[in-house]
Parts: sequence; C-alpha cells; structure tokens
Amino acid sequence: MFARVGDLTALLGRIVIGIVFLAHGLQKWDKGIDGTAAMMAGSGLPLPEVAAVFTIAVEIIGSVAFIVGFALPLVGIGYAVVGLGAVFAVHLDAGLTGQGGYEFVLVLAAAGLALGFNGGAFSLDRVLFGGRFSGHRQDRTKQPA
Repeated sequence: MFARVGDLTALLGRIVIGIVFLAHGLQKWDKGIDGTAAMMAGSGLPLPEVAAVFTIAVEIIGSVAFIVGFALPLVGIGYAVVGLGAVFAVHLDAGLTGQGGYEFVLVLAAAGLALGFNGGAFSLDRVLFGGRFSGHRQDRTKQPA
C-alpha cells in the first residue's frame, strides 16, 4: 500500500518541480537567448551564450520530460547543474535566507536531483525501460521469500 503512496508522491513532486522549472524556463525564453545570455554575463557566468541555451533547454524541454517521467536521471542532473550554477553565480552573496538568497534554488536543485533518481513507478522511464534508469528495477510491492 505505501509503495503506491510513494509512487504517487514522487509523481506529484515531479509535476510540481517540473512546473516551477518550466515557468523559469519560459521566462528566459521570453527574454530570448541573447537577453538571457546578457543577464548571465552580468552575473559573471562564463560562456553565457552556452549557459543560456543549456539552461533554457533544461528548464523547458527537461521539465516536460520530467513531468511525464522520461530521462529522469538526465533531467535531474540538468536541474542540479542549473540550480548550482544559479546559486554560485547569482544568489550566493545574499546568503541562505537573505533577500534573493539561495535556499529556494538549492531546494529546487536537490529535489530535482533526488526525483531524477527516485521518480516513482508512474513514469515513462518505467514503462519504456523497466525502470533501469530511475531506480525501479523490480516491483517494490513484492516481498522477498
């Protein structure tokens, strides 16, 4: 019984985290690659054009994949890279909980990474690959003999 609850909460977590990253990605998409790269360059991020394309792709394409449970570990790693980049390039000087602090970004990165490797049974990865890439290699409802 609790295995299914865990799978449902993982699905809910993926949906919520995916929507938040998607919303940030769409904001960057509205600014365009050049506008996003300029913002990143202003933060001192190296290779801002590459970072802008990577971030927009992870936050938009990755979020759609994350919500439906496809390529979960890859997207989870992408979320962690984007989140940690934002922590160190933008939010670190504000401290953990100060105005513009990094607590929210850090939680998003950690949650994305955790759900990327523990995304639950309700995922395309599970359907297509039997869970080989999402930590679900066997049915958790079966108890060993």
